Amino acid sequence: MKSRKELKQEAKDALSGRWGGAILMTVVPGIIVALITWILMALTSVPFVFTSAVSEMIADSSNSAEMSLATFATMAPMMGTYTLITIAASLIQIVLQSGVNFTYLDALRGRREEPYRVADAFRCFRSPYLLGLIVVFILVSIFSYLWTLLLIIPGIIKFYSYSQSYFIYYDIHEGTGEKPKALECITASRRLMDGYKWKLFILDLSFIGWGILASITVIGLLWFIPYYQATRAAFYNALPDEAVTF
Repeated sequence: MKSRKELKQEAKDALSGRWGGAILMTVVPGIIVALITWILMALTSVPFVFTSAVSEMIADSSNSAEMSLATFATMAPMMGTYTLITIAASLIQIVLQSGVNFTYLDALRGRREEPYRVADAFRCFRSPYLLGLIVVFILVSIFSYLWTLLLIIPGIIKFYSYSQSYFIYYDIHEGTGEKPKALECITASRRLMDGYKWKLFILDLSFIGWGILASITVIGLLWFIPYYQATRAAFYNALPDEAVTF
């Protein structure tokens, strides 16, 4: 396995001369999703706010218990709608993120020489990626959550075990032309990461300092996020061939 320094250098090489496109490819889709989410939540809140005001007016002449019940009856549907919007945004985000990660992986493998484009982030909004990646995300989230219910540490371990599922989905389809099965990808990731979970964990830890600094300066995130994502792709690409089980 390559060292952290080597992986980070590979990421820098993949970004060299293409930082502008990488930043746009990362930032623009995120802004679009954030704006759409904010607009939907704002539009959703209008009827609920109106209903809440009416309910409070009616409940003014009632006791506090009735007022609390009226408030809950108004707020519960709104919170449920917000939750659905948040889930939908998360699903869209994972598809966008996969498009970015796959683009970096192609660049690391020498399959991509031209500048990065915003359109690259949307490359997975087609069959079989769209539905397949969403299913992988849902299953990984469920499995990781269930392990977390036991203890935090097992949940974290399983999170790293399943971390390569998306890349594996991409490689299976690109290599065979067939639609991968979500569980197959998750199982392959678990086997692939046997003995490498700690290495990826330490790699992530090595970015904490830069991440904090980038967050403080805000604009530093424009540099940090592509760098981190490309390094993650370099890690997957560097996993030994003999560990591949798919």
